[in-house]
Amino acid sequence: MIDSKIMETTKSILKDFGNTYFSDEGTLKRNKVIEDLDAYTPMLMKALLANQLIHDTYTESIVIEDKSVELFKLNQFIEMFTYKEYWQDSYTKFENKIGLAAGGKFIDETADVVLDFPFKDTVLKAGMTKENQKDTDEPFLHETIAKAEIDQLLEPKIFVNATKYDQENLDGVPVDNFDNDNLIIKGNNLIALHSLKTAYSERVQLIYLDPPYNTGHDSFEYNDNYRRSAWLTFIKNRLEVAKSLLDLEGVITVQIDDHEQAYLKVLMDSIFGESNFISTVVVKGGSGRQDSNNFAKTHEFILVYAKDINHFELNAKESEIDLSTFNKLDEFGRRYKTQLLRKWGNNDRRADRPNLYYPIELNGEIYYPVNSSGEDGNWRWNFNKVKKGIERGDIIAGKSKDGKPELYQKIFPEESGIKKTTYTSIIESNLPDSYSGKGVREIKKLFGKSIFSTPKSEIELKQLLDMFTNEGDIVLDFFMGSATTQAVAMKMNRRFIGIEQMDYIKTVSVERLKKVIAGEQGGISKDVNWQGGGSFVYAELMEKNQGYLKDVQQAETTKQLDEVVNRMIAGGADFDFRVDVEKVLQDPEYQAMVLADKKQLIVKVIDKNQLYYAYSDMDDRDVQELMSDSDIAFNKSFYGERDL
Repeated sequence: MIDSKIMETTKSILKDFGNTYFSDEGTLKRNKVIEDLDAYTPMLMKALLANQLIHDTYTESIVIEDKSVELFKLNQFIEMFTYKEYWQDSYTKFENKIGLAAGGKFIDETADVVLDFPFKDTVLKAGMTKENQKDTDEPFLHETIAKAEIDQLLEPKIFVNATKYDQENLDGVPVDNFDNDNLIIKGNNLIALHSLKTAYSERVQLIYLDPPYNTGHDSFEYNDNYRRSAWLTFIKNRLEVAKSLLDLEGVITVQIDDHEQAYLKVLMDSIFGESNFISTVVVKGGSGRQDSNNFAKTHEFILVYAKDINHFELNAKESEIDLSTFNKLDEFGRRYKTQLLRKWGNNDRRADRPNLYYPIELNGEIYYPVNSSGEDGNWRWNFNKVKKGIERGDIIAGKSKDGKPELYQKIFPEESGIKKTTYTSIIESNLPDSYSGKGVREIKKLFGKSIFSTPKSEIELKQLLDMFTNEGDIVLDFFMGSATTQAVAMKMNRRFIGIEQMDYIKTVSVERLKKVIAGEQGGISKDVNWQGGGSFVYAELMEKNQGYLKDVQQAETTKQLDEVVNRMIAGGADFDFRVDVEKVLQDPEYQAMVLADKKQLIVKVIDKNQLYYAYSDMDDRDVQELMSDSDIAFNKSFYGERDL
């Protein structure tokens, strides 16, 4: 067992107290340590806080009456002695258990249910490529022990090789000014998402995700065989930062199959709020081919959540106008009809949407929403929209058939050509050809061969964009794959962001979007009368340790591996802060390992937080020498203040 650096440092300090904290056999007396910590034993506290690493990790400064006071986070420090230690995982109080829990207690102790799982409060460092699939231990960072490391991992990164593609430059041209264009990023999506927060916080209208399904039967290059706890952590880390990018009226949709659907639903309830859940949409996800011993799976799910249900409104859908229903005239002689301003039908109670229960004053009268059962209800519109409707004269008072006072929305014929449609939760009833087979055919038509086994079809993405976005809205997909989402967004005049870590981003994703710019007529092109045009900027996160990682993975002999490792040490490569690499290399156990096991270990000790250069590193002249003038200018443009 290799101690964490914190634990190793702490043990070294405790050894200065002789046999007080260690048995004759050298075993740490954990209970004695905890007892003295609880008692704030002066000599022990003084020795611990004198250490810079412990001080920086476990103290926090707060201001009380204009005076700065340092607090020691004792409970967090004690937890390190309470639970099992891990080299990669830091530690977890859920050592061998996964289940449903609430308030830190499992469901046999409470009726409130949330999803709890090992490593829930950690950050998963792992990439998504299959080179990590043989690892039995996923690399985690715990927010307490490794907070500084997590902060380092997630700080904004440098972009390089920024290239703009448009009709005049289909082969691409270097660009030094971002200018709010559509954006494609090559790199780890968790790290890239955190690099987007400055520019895109609360700006994205729709997030569509098609993540690894964690089935272990994928046929493409993603790691699709995580342990469930690791998969949930992997998804949780990304959804949390994605939420910060969503506009207040925004929507997130995640496509998944039934292998992880139930777990993902509970996880998303905890992140986005159960009250913001909109629907589980069923989509035909296959051609019906028998791929199991039981049912042939022909469906998948799309979980749909609003950022804030009180600001969510499903888009309208075009339909023919029935003029006979417009049986009222306004003061200008225009025909109109009315519709209740309050909600009716499902979810029409105050408790369903409490933020939409409020008084409305009109013509000196005060109105509250009261449903058909006589209970407190809710309005269909939020307060700001009601206020604008009253100012325009679009809201009037009236009475229902039973004489009850009501408020109504005035609807004119020129507006009702677009009316609210009740979409079904089975998307294939709206899109009979939305299964993955169509996506395969779309890709094959573009590239002359099948590149992905289960790409999503353009018609499916068009349906989602029709439901939740308007022209000019930003659409984000950070499991970009073959760029279906971005292709549809471009054809529908939406702005887009795509993130992809795999090398096929250049040979497939970018090439597909170049074909869209050139006016390709596959997919939804004819439906939306696409004639070509548009543009996007491609940029890469600037690699740091990533190059060493590739060299280790490509080593074919022990000698080649040793050369790479020695070059890493001599070149000052960044290793996991909890491991002394030179000591590991001298360990007889390591020296006796076969090549595959040595490579696996070295891959683990390479600091995954340093795969890419941080934007703050641009102040370093040595880093600037690795960048072009165009790279430097692009980063300053991207991270500079500007109006999106």
